[in-house]
Amino acid sequence: MLAGGDAHEDDEEGLTVATTAALATFTQGVWAQASSPSRAEVKAETRAAEKSGQLGPAGEAADVKQEQAERAATKSTMTRADRKAQTRADEKAGKIAPAGEAADLKQEKAEKSQARADEKAGKMRPAGDAADMK
Repeated sequence: MLAGGDAHEDDEEGLTVATTAALATFTQGVWAQASSPSRAEVKAETRAAEKSGQLGPAGEAADVKQEQAERAATKSTMTRADRKAQTRADEKAGKIAPAGEAADLKQEKAEKSQARADEKAGKMRPAGDAADMK
């Protein structure tokens, strides 16, 4: 026996606490189930929303549709033949820079030929100590 009471009372008190906790858990689950819609109701709501166009596409499809919409909004008004003709005209007019490494090579060649022309015309000063001697 315990000093403050009977051993039998402690067992009854422990059972009462456990019973109360179990009952509270059980009733909470029952109330939660009673307040939420059934699976069939959820499916019906989803079908109705899908038919009315309120649902967006699932997963990565949303990104694809948005990209397609942006692409359609920025679509060219020129035909392919028109674009080709415009490009040819721009190329003849010198409005198009050469692509790739050719642009760098063309620029270097132009700079070298200008330097040679300046040297022949006497417009260039010698580099280094020779410039100071004159």
